Amino acid sequence: MISADCLKVEFNSTPLFSDVSFVINKRDRIALVGKNGAGKSTMLKILAGLQNPTSGTVSKPKDCTVGYLPQVMKLTDERTVREESELAFEGIRQMQAEVERMNMELAERTDYESKAYQKLIDQCTHLQEHLQMVAGAGYEAELERTLMGLGFLRSDFDRPTSEFSGGWRMRIELAKLLLQKPDVLLLDEPTNHLDIESIQWLESFLEQSSGAVMLVSHDRAFLNNVCTRTMELSVGKLYDYKVGYDAFMKLREERREQQLRAYENQQKMIQDTTDFIERFRYKATKAVQVQSRIKQLEKVVPIEIDEVDNSRLRLKFTCSDRSGSYPVICEDVAKAYGDHVVFHDVNLTINRGEKVAFVGKNGEGKTTLVKCIMQQIHDYTGKLTLGHNVKIGYFAQNQAQLLNENLTVFDTIDHAAVGDIRLKIRDILGAFMFGGEASEKKVKVLSGGERSRLAMIKLLLEPVNFLILDEPTNHLDMRSKDVLKDAIKDFDGTVIVVSHDRDFLDGLVTKVYEFGGGKVKVHLGGIYDFLQSKAAQTAPFERLDALFAKPVEESVVIDKQKSEGALTYEEQKKYNKKVKRLEKLVSDCEQSITELEAAISILEAQMATPDGASDMSLYEKHGKLKHKLDEIVEDWERASEELENIRQ
Repeated sequence: MISADCLKVEFNSTPLFSDVSFVINKRDRIALVGKNGAGKSTMLKILAGLQNPTSGTVSKPKDCTVGYLPQVMKLTDERTVREESELAFEGIRQMQAEVERMNMELAERTDYESKAYQKLIDQCTHLQEHLQMVAGAGYEAELERTLMGLGFLRSDFDRPTSEFSGGWRMRIELAKLLLQKPDVLLLDEPTNHLDIESIQWLESFLEQSSGAVMLVSHDRAFLNNVCTRTMELSVGKLYDYKVGYDAFMKLREERREQQLRAYENQQKMIQDTTDFIERFRYKATKAVQVQSRIKQLEKVVPIEIDEVDNSRLRLKFTCSDRSGSYPVICEDVAKAYGDHVVFHDVNLTINRGEKVAFVGKNGEGKTTLVKCIMQQIHDYTGKLTLGHNVKIGYFAQNQAQLLNENLTVFDTIDHAAVGDIRLKIRDILGAFMFGGEASEKKVKVLSGGERSRLAMIKLLLEPVNFLILDEPTNHLDMRSKDVLKDAIKDFDGTVIVVSHDRDFLDGLVTKVYEFGGGKVKVHLGGIYDFLQSKAAQTAPFERLDALFAKPVEESVVIDKQKSEGALTYEEQKKYNKKVKRLEKLVSDCEQSITELEAAISILEAQMATPDGASDMSLYEKHGKLKHKLDEIVEDWERASEELENIRQ
């Protein structure tokens, strides 16, 4: 679909990458990986036609469409969420308008027998057929499904986009892109502004998409679940692996070991040759051999080794004095902004040394509760108690704004470091991509992502016994995330992590607090235990929306002649077709009955809990499901009886 041939990009005569060639095929699921600055975003821009390479070409068929989601884009605030999303169907709107225009013209004209009139009919018919093929009857429903899959509520659809944060507006742009269904999707960090549920929905969407996908992401779980091919940009070259991300990591390590052996052999050859030249440089009898060795050295192409993986560097948060047994206790805590209740009746106790996760959709109150714990918000109700001798280290999403802009990167960390850790400052900075000359940059020239990483390093060095990290991985690559994860694991104090990164949370937390619907529910176990439990609870409800929206197929009444032999071939064919329809109807009803009974069972279990007993919405949902079950049982009985009758 897209072919890249000998691509080369230079900035100020310094090559970013060169001699890069590859082909993106239909249904490819490609992860484009590499360290920050390797050229991943540049590569996507070139493939999207937004940037020209220094040399090389990109080819694609004329009818091939490409959709591109950048990390940052200019957003407009002139429409509602629905109106902005409907721009994805602009081509369909234009076709609809053209069909309406043609129909009006046909209604007004009277030259029914003319060739021009017949030609107009043909054009209108062709356009209507094409419109039906492209849009179908359900593209409006598809728009709603996509927006809701990305976390929007129906009540959000008619709100102006200006009321939403930049992260939510990026979701709208992603929705528009997915609704356009391009042949090739190019996504640059698509999960940065998504919660876990939205990421899982996007994984499912991309898996079912008929087009090709190339994406850049630092979310290891997302890459493993979506991609089956991995391309790595490293030291100016592209390495193409026909495997997923985890398998790529193993092959990459093998490749690096081969590079090291080849590099060592080359260095030994260079040293031996240099020694020979120096030893015999001034001996006339060896002049020819010396000149030959000099030419040999000049032809040597240095072997480059992939950048060293510093993720194995062991760092440790500095733990201060021991805190009390219960660093945080919440009793009936509630917070509201005017009429909007963020959460209510929050009761939780975090024990000393626990590592817990706060998860849930954006806007459900995770950061708000964190700010209550930090005592940055005071006007909540209920009782919130911090334990004895609790010293909190807090990483907020705006933490980078608090850095001294006039200091260099090295000085920022040097001022915060104490004791023996000061001897490892260079190694620490290298692990977080501030190696070499980057450590001498002033803070004021750093990008937002670089500032966030620097703020995280500074937090590593503060003596605390309670860490609260709000989306700490948003701007970290995988190596830096591994460093941070290991440091949190080794930390002796208590930790709250607000994050949507499943791989980062996996093996790190032992308890998950789920925020949603104004409530905070506790789930014992790790992040995947929580996700599996949630999936088990919601699975029986997945098809219920479709079940309520679409009535079960009406029964088919068949009059079969008593004698099989009296049926003609066409009648027998028609009879067999109707039997199959009834068999399918019976089967569909049985499946729906099973799903409804499972859903009702789950609701009844929830209604038996103290919280559920007072939740009237559960009783309302239970009544609707019971009514629907009765209807489908009646349909099943009627269809089964008819099927039995025609088989007699």
